[in-house]
Amino acid sequence: MDDPAKNFSFDGAAARRVEQVYLTPDIVAQRHATRALLDLKQGESVLDVGCGPGFLLAEMADEVGSTGRIVGVDVSADMLALARSRCAAKKTIELREANALSLPFADQTFDAVVSTQVYEYVVEIATALKEAARVVRPGGRLLIVATDWESSVWNSSDDARTARVLEAWREHGADSRLPRSLPKRLRDAGLHLDRVAVIPIINLEYDPNTYSHSMISLLAKFGVGRQGLSAEDLQGWADDLKAFGERGEYFFSVNRYAFVAHK
Repeated sequence: MDDPAKNFSFDGAAARRVEQVYLTPDIVAQRHATRALLDLKQGESVLDVGCGPGFLLAEMADEVGSTGRIVGVDVSADMLALARSRCAAKKTIELREANALSLPFADQTFDAVVSTQVYEYVVEIATALKEAARVVRPGGRLLIVATDWESSVWNSSDDARTARVLEAWREHGADSRLPRSLPKRLRDAGLHLDRVAVIPIINLEYDPNTYSHSMISLLAKFGVGRQGLSAEDLQGWADDLKAFGERGEYFFSVNRYAFVAHK
C-alpha cells in the first residue's frame, strides 16, 4: 500500500469542504472545548500546527489580546489562503507554509502549541512531537486533539458494509488509532502528560449542518476501490443512512481525545 499519509490531501476543493465542516455546531463546540483546555492568557504566544482554514487561530487571537502572538503553519497553500482571508483583520496572527516535521522557529519560542486532527496524518510522528516539544518554552504546554476512528458508530441496516467503509477510511491517514499510543509518545518526546479529555461528537439527525452528514460523502468518495467497495456499494451505504434519518432513527458518534502535556 502507498504511504497512508499520501492517500488524502487538503488542497483545493478538499480545503473548502473542510472549511464547511468547521462551521458546523459540532466542530464549533470542539473548538470551545479545545480553548477551555488550553486556557490561554493575555500576552501569550501560541503556535497552531496544521492551522487549516484559521477558525481556531482567530478565536485564540481574541484570547491572547493585542500583546499576544498567534502563529499558524500548514502544508496546504489552499488552507493557508482560507486562513489569511479569515484572519486578515487580526494583526497578531502570522501564517507560514511549513510542516510538522521541521518547524521554522527557534527553540523555546512559544508558551503553547496546539494541533487539531493533524498528527494522525504524520508518518514520522516521533519527529513531529519532538519538534513541537522543541519550540515550547519550559513550563509551556502542548495540546493535541486526535480521533480514534474505530470509535465511530453509525446506525445502519448493514453493519458489515459499514464496517468495510470504516476500514477503508482507516487508510486516509498514517494512524487512525493515534490516541491509544499518544501517552507514551508524548513521554518519549520529553513531555509530561497532565490531562486527557474526551470530546465526543454525537448526531441524532440526518442534518446537513452536522459533522457526520459532511463525512458521509467524504467517506463514500474515498472508499471507492478500497476494501472491495464499489461506487454502487458506497452509494447504497449513503442512501441507507439517509433512510434512517427519514425514519427518525439516525445515530452517529465518534470520540476525539484531547491530550494536554507540559514541558
